[in-house]
Amino acid sequence: MIGVNNISKKYSKVQALQDISFSVDKGEIFGLIGPDGAGKTTLFRILTTLILADSGTATLNGWDVVKDYSKIRENVGYMPGRFSLYLNMTIEENLDFFATLFNTTIAENYDLIKDIYSQIEPFKNRRAGKLSGGMKQKLALSCALIHRPLILFLDEPTTGIDPVSRKELWAMLRKLKGEGITIVVSTPYMDEAMLCDRIALMQKGKIMTIDTPQGIIDKFPQKVYAVKADNMSRLLDDLRILTPKSPEGDFTSSLNFPFRGQGVELGVSVHTFGEYHHLTFFNDDENLCEEIKIYLQDIGHNDLEIKEITPTIEDCFMNLTPKSPKGDFAKPRK
Repeated sequence: MIGVNNISKKYSKVQALQDISFSVDKGEIFGLIGPDGAGKTTLFRILTTLILADSGTATLNGWDVVKDYSKIRENVGYMPGRFSLYLNMTIEENLDFFATLFNTTIAENYDLIKDIYSQIEPFKNRRAGKLSGGMKQKLALSCALIHRPLILFLDEPTTGIDPVSRKELWAMLRKLKGEGITIVVSTPYMDEAMLCDRIALMQKGKIMTIDTPQGIIDKFPQKVYAVKADNMSRLLDDLRILTPKSPEGDFTSSLNFPFRGQGVELGVSVHTFGEYHHLTFFNDDENLCEEIKIYLQDIGHNDLEIKEITPTIEDCFMNLTPKSPKGDFAKPRK
């Protein structure tokens, strides 16, 4: 349904996209996962024919984004990250306006938007500028769907809305998938990656990996431990003592551990995730976790808890970023 081949885009000295390639199957929910500045919005604007790429090609349902832009615009829905509807028009006026643009009516495609639009329909005479964040997103999604598009592009649709609206929106996306609509959604929220069929992890204009969410997790090469203690800030500082300091990736630590009696070769990655710090050893062995636990207790950490956990998508993302000592996944975890 979607084919992207070596797309690149540069703004002045900023390389927004660099040799981006991927494909999306019909009826798939495909996620672009990455922080602000990763290039997600630029890619969306190219695929929806709003801007031109510097190089590379892309097709949607066989239509070229340059040569067949008018055909693409007739058959895609695009919900930008920033609310872009008319603030001085009411809910109903906005929806009717977009329906008219695509030579259709609200009544003709009401069945497609009913689940989401029915929640804001009681307020159809309220101006869009007076809506809450969640109601604005529901209106924007309704407007993007009113012409029954083949492909739906959603740029960070859950940013700035409450958890209930977030859940409702993803439930709606699963229903649209059942209708055969192909969905490409971007998000900075790593937990939403698990709701997609396949995802691409993006950073600084590049795609680092593409797979199913579980497939990416299964490729994580090390064990991950969740660690917490009575003083999480101090714990983070002490764990970071174990992280590699040299730009050459020298993982040698001068600390003496109980089972070794001398300096150990140790590579540690540590990041904060909610109430825990996630700890990964690049040179893992069966004694290392226990050694670090004893070390932390010896330097005064109380109520210490260390447990092995399943890696999250965010663990995988951090492992793949260029600053990580491991630039790519190694062998699948056993």
